[in-house]
Amino acid sequence: MGSINVGDVSKGMKLIFENAPWLVVEVNFVKPGKGTSFYKLRVQNLLSSNTLEKTLRSGEKVETADVSDVDMQYLYSDANGYVFMDKQNFEQITVTHKAVGTDKDFLLENMDVVVTLWNGEPIALQLPNSVVMDVVYTEPAVKGDTQSRVLKPAKLQTGVEIPVPIFVATGDKITVNTQTREYLGRVK
Repeated sequence: MGSINVGDVSKGMKLIFENAPWLVVEVNFVKPGKGTSFYKLRVQNLLSSNTLEKTLRSGEKVETADVSDVDMQYLYSDANGYVFMDKQNFEQITVTHKAVGTDKDFLLENMDVVVTLWNGEPIALQLPNSVVMDVVYTEPAVKGDTQSRVLKPAKLQTGVEIPVPIFVATGDKITVNTQTREYLGRVK
């Protein structure tokens, strides 16, 4: 745990505020006409995903978070959580249901993900930006209804439901954006 000058903070760094790790999303240097200059940071809590604006005076020190991102492969889930394997040393770790959160909706077996560790404990996942998933159920399209703007719910293999265009059918493979939870297209 080191501390650095706020002037050395950049986007993507991980810092400690209120005993929790935060990801720096944005850094703005503000130099008012009068008074001392300051930094406005937009930070996202790595535990709760809440975002916050922090204002710090020039010269203030901030604590860096002992956070590391590890390339892992998702194996399976059980009552304790989700089991991942470190792709370097093949060690397995269990990530709690709370830490995985809604990312579970797009977690597929053998998927490569980045697991964020804070003081050695898994606290968050970074999924690929998009995944290919099977549509396990959706209402059949009504004949003659070819409007692509009309959406209907589709249940995917993990149980999550997302809106899809009317022409998508049960059994189709579709690409989904894991950040926005939106349908991106059909896979032929």
